[in-house]
Amino acid sequence: MLRVEHRGPLLTLTLDRPQHRNAQVPSLWSALARVGEDLDPSVRVVVVRAEGPSFSAGLDRAMLTPQGVPGEPSILALAAGAGQAGQAGSAGRALEEAIAQFQRGFAIWSQLPAITIAAVQGHAIGAGFQLALACDLRVVADDVSFAMRETSLGLVPDLAGTSPLVRSVGYARALEICATGRFVGAQEAVAIGLASVAVPAEHLDVTARELADAILQSPPAAVRELKPLLRNAIEASAADQLRAERQAQARLLTAMVGGPGK
Repeated sequence: MLRVEHRGPLLTLTLDRPQHRNAQVPSLWSALARVGEDLDPSVRVVVVRAEGPSFSAGLDRAMLTPQGVPGEPSILALAAGAGQAGQAGSAGRALEEAIAQFQRGFAIWSQLPAITIAAVQGHAIGAGFQLALACDLRVVADDVSFAMRETSLGLVPDLAGTSPLVRSVGYARALEICATGRFVGAQEAVAIGLASVAVPAEHLDVTARELADAILQSPPAAVRELKPLLRNAIEASAADQLRAERQAQARLLTAMVGGPGK
């Protein structure tokens, strides 16, 4: 379901369930979390891509049926237990803890020094949209269709996608996209900041690799400092960001001349 290819400083993760439009289940999220937690320090760029015409149709809908998916935790059973016990009870905590584990497969990528690139084609719905949002950069095919469909199911996005969506497009547009569940195509995705570039589908993998190669051309230490520095800028005060800039620069300059920070 998740194919992992490690070639020097580049790691490629491929969703490989094309016959099901790469629908997602918790075991995939656990696999993503393990890859992130065990990521080799030599990896500088991670490309997340998918086989088939769709990046990911989102959560496997069988997860929301009484039968569930064999070998996967029963979301409905956890929810039913929480409802019977009340959210303050142990069953309610168990449900939240389960969701926290699901979120780990998405949230971990923002915490790592490697730059992540999502190469997205076709449908990227719900969990698929949120996996793309978990990456630092998004390259999309001209047939891409992003949609956050959770609200139409009576739910909300809960796989770490709300913060990067708001950061990318702003609160009002994020609210409109989620509340309506509408599709966002390639041109709009680039225009509103969801994607860096849109290309013909047959050029998607090459474009993602070219972007990865361009990043790999930059000095590793500078890129390691740059990712947290820019993420910090989103919410930091002006004074705090100025401090973060000078501290990062001091570390790089010290290392450059061969001082203790090298």
